[in-house]
Amino acid sequence: MALKIRMARGGRRHLPSYKIVVADSRAARDGKFIEKLGTYNPLLPSDHAQRLVLNTDRIKHWLGQGAQPSDRVALFLGKAGLIDMPKWNESPKKSAPKAKAQERVREKEAKAAEKAEAEAAAKAEAAAAAAAPKEEAAAEEAPAAE
Repeated sequence: MALKIRMARGGRRHLPSYKIVVADSRAARDGKFIEKLGTYNPLLPSDHAQRLVLNTDRIKHWLGQGAQPSDRVALFLGKAGLIDMPKWNESPKKSAPKAKAQERVREKEAKAAEKAEAEAAAKAEAAAAAAAPKEEAAAEEAPAAE
């Protein structure tokens, strides 16, 4: 029997909550499981203590028995320090923007950089212009005092 540590969905529509369970790999996602090892509530903020609750002793036991964690559960266990952090590809190459979309993004960034440079140059000119009349006024007043 191949064992998997995976998530079983609970909750209602648009309000998910998950149980982290150890189950036979042939069992249905929300079906029969052997033992509940923790919970995951994605609706809570990421720094909330109840977002991810793990029973570390039992997880270590099942990992020792040969249970394989699913990709998402392996990420949770890696962050908790129970296993080595798995390699995680955030987005597949298939869904990456195509060439034209990437070109538009680069053009947009170039325009934003040019605009920022122009604004910086305008501020520098304004500062220089503001400083210059004071120097000229001081120079004009000095001969009048003589």
